[in-house]
Amino acid sequence: MRDEDFSAVLLDWYDVHARVLPWRVAPEDRRASVLPDPYRVWLSEVMLQQTTVAAVKDYFHRFTTLWPTVADLAAAEDATVMGEWAGLGYYARARNLLKCARVVAVDLDGRFPDTEDALQNLPGIGPYTAAAIASIAFDRPAVVMDGNVERVMSRVFAETDPLPEVKLVLKARAASVTPQDRPGDHAQAVMDLGATICTPRNPACGICPLRAPCQARAQGIAADLPRKAPKKTKPTRRGIAYLARRADGAWLLETRPDKGLLGGMLGWPGTDWTEATPAESPPLDTDWHNPELEVRHTFTHFHLRLSLRLATVETANPARGTFLPRDQFRPANLPTVMRKAFDLAQGAWPED
Repeated sequence: MRDEDFSAVLLDWYDVHARVLPWRVAPEDRRASVLPDPYRVWLSEVMLQQTTVAAVKDYFHRFTTLWPTVADLAAAEDATVMGEWAGLGYYARARNLLKCARVVAVDLDGRFPDTEDALQNLPGIGPYTAAAIASIAFDRPAVVMDGNVERVMSRVFAETDPLPEVKLVLKARAASVTPQDRPGDHAQAVMDLGATICTPRNPACGICPLRAPCQARAQGIAADLPRKAPKKTKPTRRGIAYLARRADGAWLLETRPDKGLLGGMLGWPGTDWTEATPAESPPLDTDWHNPELEVRHTFTHFHLRLSLRLATVETANPARGTFLPRDQFRPANLPTVMRKAFDLAQGAWPED
């Protein structure tokens, strides 16, 4: 099959079977010259990094309701945006989201650049996100490479070398079939194919529009691709989280440093997270109760075991953090690991 025929077959399939997504312009509307909003494309792509479509939909709806334009988001309070992001993880994305929105709103008059190179000059936009925005929002023939695209390319061309070493080969394969006409729809079609038919397990080869040229299907190895190098074992780190509530219902919380995990998010004061057993480092002098409870949470590069210390105080001057009044405290605004600690601590206080 010629490269142009590859895309034509795929686009015919996409015109009928495209997923309905809140940030997407449907193919029939796009053919009628309805253009995507670059702000919505950018926002969705940032949210979708390391996250599933199902997890993102509600967040996307909430963000675009609260902040319908990039100027609205740029004017938002940092703490409010970070609170609305809580639960999506990878919190550096939220910090860069605000930085990028403010550059676009202030320096670029609210308009996103339309080329990959210019987009990569913006905070938090790397090669993948730049290619996705250029392709989907501006119909540039950029090569968009996510896990779905890698899987489709590895199977269609029977690339048997393991990831990540084969990534550049797969990108070259994807580039060879990216058309000049409707490149944005083509990119979304490949991603949809990988998400719905060319799935990681049990690919539905019998109904795949690319079954004829797919070399892996012909060789009977489609389900085995892409191959991956063995994963390294994740280390386990340990820490202590100190949960203190005042008699009037206020909670002791601190804003974590901008850099590092959970940067800029609210959290419980605590120790560093290290592979060694942590030394006690309470944020205030009081009688801390050890309920022998442990939060277990997994980040990208390590497992975390977080021991809890609990205390109720009348008045206090903490060395770290500040007491947040009860009417201002929303557990939902905490990042997932901190919310797990809060949930686990309920019913475990010394007087309960």
